[in-house]
Amino acid sequence: MTMGLLAGDGGGGGLGYNTSCGKTSGLVWNLTSSYADQSNEASMMSATVIMFLLAALFFNLNLFSGLSDTSAILDPKVRVVLSKALSLFLPVMSYLFSEAKNAGGLACGGAAAPELPLRARLILTWMLLVELLRNKVEEIRMQRGDDGWHRGTVERAGRVVWLGSLVFFNLRGAGRKSVLGILWLLCVAKLVQRVTFTLVGKNSLAYGKNARLIISYMHHVPHHQPLQQQHGDDADHGDELLQRCRYAVMGEDKLVNKPTPAGYSVTSDITTAPTTTTVGKIWRLAEDDPFLASVDQDGRLRRLCLSFALFKLLRRSFEHLPPMSEAETRDCRSLIFFEGGLYCSSKRSNRSNGQGEDEKAVAAAEELFQVMKDETIFLSEYYHSVVPVALASPFFLLANYLLLPAMVLLLCLVIVVLCGNGDVPFAFHSLRSDNYSVSFGVLRMARCLLTRVLSSPSVFFSTIDLSITLLLFLVLVYEQVWEFVVFLFSNWFLVSMLHGYAAKPRWRRSATFNWAIRRMLWVRSKMSHPDITMRQFSALRSCRLSRQLRMVPAVSLTLPTIPVPKEVKHSIAEYLLLSATSLQEEDDCDPTATRRGLLSNGQLAVAEYAELRRACKSESIAEVILAWHIATCLFEEKFPSPHASPSRDMVVATTLSRYCAYLVAFHPELLPENEESTERVFEIMEEDLRRTVGFWRYHLPAAVAPLLGSGYEQIMRLEERPNLAQALEMAEMSALQRGAILERALEKEAKCAAGVEGMWKVLADLWVQLMVYVAPSGGEEHVMGHAKVLPEGGEFVTVLWALATHTGMRRAAPVAVGSMEHV
Repeated sequence: MTMGLLAGDGGGGGLGYNTSCGKTSGLVWNLTSSYADQSNEASMMSATVIMFLLAALFFNLNLFSGLSDTSAILDPKVRVVLSKALSLFLPVMSYLFSEAKNAGGLACGGAAAPELPLRARLILTWMLLVELLRNKVEEIRMQRGDDGWHRGTVERAGRVVWLGSLVFFNLRGAGRKSVLGILWLLCVAKLVQRVTFTLVGKNSLAYGKNARLIISYMHHVPHHQPLQQQHGDDADHGDELLQRCRYAVMGEDKLVNKPTPAGYSVTSDITTAPTTTTVGKIWRLAEDDPFLASVDQDGRLRRLCLSFALFKLLRRSFEHLPPMSEAETRDCRSLIFFEGGLYCSSKRSNRSNGQGEDEKAVAAAEELFQVMKDETIFLSEYYHSVVPVALASPFFLLANYLLLPAMVLLLCLVIVVLCGNGDVPFAFHSLRSDNYSVSFGVLRMARCLLTRVLSSPSVFFSTIDLSITLLLFLVLVYEQVWEFVVFLFSNWFLVSMLHGYAAKPRWRRSATFNWAIRRMLWVRSKMSHPDITMRQFSALRSCRLSRQLRMVPAVSLTLPTIPVPKEVKHSIAEYLLLSATSLQEEDDCDPTATRRGLLSNGQLAVAEYAELRRACKSESIAEVILAWHIATCLFEEKFPSPHASPSRDMVVATTLSRYCAYLVAFHPELLPENEESTERVFEIMEEDLRRTVGFWRYHLPAAVAPLLGSGYEQIMRLEERPNLAQALEMAEMSALQRGAILERALEKEAKCAAGVEGMWKVLADLWVQLMVYVAPSGGEEHVMGHAKVLPEGGEFVTVLWALATHTGMRRAAPVAVGSMEHV
């Protein structure tokens, strides 16, 4: 009855519409007429609900993606959800499209409708818009050997062909066919665009084949001895090693003569090749060129180019290629840590005035870890980006964002003319006459609908459908703008611009280029730049649910996440410097020896304490971590910081303790031992904790029943043995028992000459050593573990792993079980 009244409202006066709003009555009736048949009501309602949820999801996903250095990546958990939803979308909506088409035929008295019903056209519009939004979900895969993209491309091509058949075989009006035909053409353009990205990337020496090319390139890079060996330890060499660095930034693909059985034949004159930009060339140019020196006063651009060069070196680890040679790791170690390299030159020439030596060292550590963080961002964006940032260059900007849209616009005009059977005036006139939203105007139609949205169910449903369509259009426009902004202000495009500036002298004389660089840097300074973060997990304080459901990926997101404290970065950087020096000494004594440096599971930190040293002798690194984590938590409870801000050593010890415990609980694949063994150690510790504190105190939320405090004494009663040395050597003890005993030993030492601060210093050194010890993992399983966490934002241990890989830090390979039985 309501729909009949609305359809009969010609002038609109009876319903409160103005004269022009009366034209909307027929639209509302046509859009909601399928609900008249109650057998189709559920199908029509399902279409609206599905599209509302999907449109809201895409809207929120785009709205909160943010403009940051990692916004080219979509979180893999979100991608999985969207991929599964979109895989079911086309068949479900195709069925609902058929239902709407048939319902329109029934509404016309059972006769074949001369034109596709409005409801079916709306569903078809939704299907085309969602197909255009798939780019937000699909990664751009350019790595060699990854042939999985063929299947996805064929599936997407099949969807596009199916949608084209629905458009051109069901629509009759020239104007309606033109509008939906343009949307279909955009789907085709997006498909061709993605296929082109993949094929060009996979077959390019600058992208897909670059990892193999870099191996051949590095054979021609001259090796240098550390500068302190050449000129003496006390000489100030500035950044001489960086200025002489031949690591390729861009343009090395122009040096290839031909492929060979061993790789690629590269011209031997790589040091003077004008088309190739190296780290040293950028570093020297920043010192000599007035413009580059003015925009790179803090060295951020130079360090970004170094990160890009290191990213190219690290790609071979992810693509199953030969690792860096000993000579290459020795050079990289010198470049990063020794005199004339990154860390030491940053400490000597930090540009902040009035800084003391400690402040300069902290700033140098920040710069070192920012270089490694940028490298991991390059890695994650190369392998998991949904935006073509890896192809970023001025030429690609012109081709993809200027020439391609112009070509698509021309094809859209052709589609309009073809839909009008070649009659140009008729074709363009029908665009307005056959499409009510074009002739009447979307805003006027929305205003008319809103005046009746609360009083008429038909208008209410029409308003929802219109809102969904507008929301999808807005999301589509936003996604295109978002992609362009992310591309334009990405690290990739900035490195490409610097390569052009270094390799093409005419760019240095261009006022346009200088203006563009300054504007880019100004905008980037206003954008968010993610810091290195670490999650914090306490076996005694964190939520019990997060522990019990630790294998569910989303649960780890509930844990607190903090930026890595500068004290932690400084302590680890200083320890890595000592380790690099030790590695260099090992190399001087025996060039064939296995490089280990100062890798220690904490024994070096407690070498002076016999009772504590025994706790580090376990074969399982997970047992060592959990035992010392329990001891650190209990020691913190016993001796909290007397000041508002804890001491440096306390910050280092507590944050690294909680992060290492988080790795054991949530990412055992990143630790240097069997994943199942790590999980078993953690489960034993949990079971022991549950028995110790009781069922209710263990399972209730931490805010209701905190484990520490009232449960502290129960845990400490685990240590009832007077002989600590004998207790620590008992293999059957759990990590919780070992931790309680260790805390007693720490408390005993703290009451002696060492003092509380002295023991916090011991704990800080121990956790730094443990953190560095777990980082270097060259096994295939561990490398794939790091690759898995890259699109999730990466882990701090992945940054350390990359640094360890570059500098040649390795642990001795574990002895296989049973390997000694036949000796």
